[in-house]
Amino acid sequence: MSLVHKIALTLIKGVGPMLSKNLLLHFGSAEAVFSASKKEIMAIEGIGVKIAETVLHNNALAKAEEQLAFIRKHHIQVLFYSDANYPKRLRNCYDAPLLLYYKGTADLNHPRIVSIVGTRNATPYGKLLCKQLAEVLKPYQVLIVSGLALGIDAAAHKESVHCNIPTIGVLGHGLDRIYPAAHQELARKMAKNGGLLSEFLPGTNPDRENFPKRNRIIAGIADVTIVIEASIKGGALITAELANSYCRDVYAFPGRTTDEFSEGCNFLVKTNRAGLINHPRDLIYYLGWDDEKVVEIPVQPELPLHLTNDEQQIVDILKIDQASIDELALKVNLPQSKLVIVLLTLEMKGILISLPGKIYKLT
Repeated sequence: MSLVHKIALTLIKGVGPMLSKNLLLHFGSAEAVFSASKKEIMAIEGIGVKIAETVLHNNALAKAEEQLAFIRKHHIQVLFYSDANYPKRLRNCYDAPLLLYYKGTADLNHPRIVSIVGTRNATPYGKLLCKQLAEVLKPYQVLIVSGLALGIDAAAHKESVHCNIPTIGVLGHGLDRIYPAAHQELARKMAKNGGLLSEFLPGTNPDRENFPKRNRIIAGIADVTIVIEASIKGGALITAELANSYCRDVYAFPGRTTDEFSEGCNFLVKTNRAGLINHPRDLIYYLGWDDEKVVEIPVQPELPLHLTNDEQQIVDILKIDQASIDELALKVNLPQSKLVIVLLTLEMKGILISLPGKIYKLT
C-alpha cells in the first residue's frame, strides 16, 4: 500500500481509526478507498451520504504528500496498523490508531512493557516512588512508557534514563516539537535508548483534546499500567480506566487520605480498579517475574474430548508453553472480547489457570 494513501486515510475529517479499518477491510487497501465510488462507500455499514462525500471530496492526498517530505527528511518511522513492527499489544485494542509516527531505537514489541502515569504536580514522595520503581525494574529487562508531561511522567522517564532502562514518551502532538519545551534535553537523552511516539502528524499542536487520545496508547501499548500520585480528576485515572477496558493489569501506590494527589490512587484501589502496591517489588510478585519462585515441571492434564475449535487451538498453544492473552489473541486470530470468554470457559473446566499478568498455562 502506498504510504501517501495510508497517511491520507488518517486525514479525512470525521473518519476515525475504527471507520478507517472498516474501509480497509472492505476495499483491501488505502488506494482502493480513494478510488471507490460513492455507491461503493455507502455500501459499508455505518457510512452515510455525508461521510461518503467527505471521503470522495477532500484534499487529504495533497496534505499527505507534504507530510511525507517532512517525515523522510527527519527520518521518522511510520508504523501502519498491519505492519509487523506496529505495537502488537496496541493492535489488539479496538480503537488503536491506524498510523503511528516514531523516532527511536527501542522495540515497541519489547517482551515486558510497563506504563507509568500520574499527576503533573508530583511531590517528593511520588518522585521517590519513581526512583525506587526504576531501580527494582532494571534487572527485569523492561521498557518503560509514559507521556513526557510534567510531574510523574518526567520523573519516570528521568529515572529510566538514569538506570539505563529504555523509555518511550507518547506525545499529544507531532514529532516536530517537544512539549513542554523544558523537556528538550530529557527527550534527547531518551532518543538514545528509547524514543518518542505519536499518532499525530508533524505540525500538530499540543491541544487539550489530544491528550486523552494519547492516553489510550499509553494504556494499550503496555502489559501493565502503574499509577503514582493522581487526583480524582485527571489524565492518570483516564489512562487507568482505559487499561482496564483493554483487560490490562493496573496497579496503584496508595497515599494519605488527606493528600489531594493520592485521592485518585486510593479511589482506584477502593473500587477494585487497581491492585495495591505498597513497595515496587510487589509488582514483580504480581506479574510473576520473581526469579526465586519454584519452577514446576508442567504435567499435561487429561483433556475432555468435547472442546470447541477455539478451545482446542488455545490448548494446543499452551501445550508448548504458557502465553499471555495478547500472544494468544494473535495466534488464534480471535477478538479479545471473544478470547476472554473462551479462556474463562477453559478455566471453569479446570483445563487452564490464570497467572498474574494475564498469563495462562495448562493445569
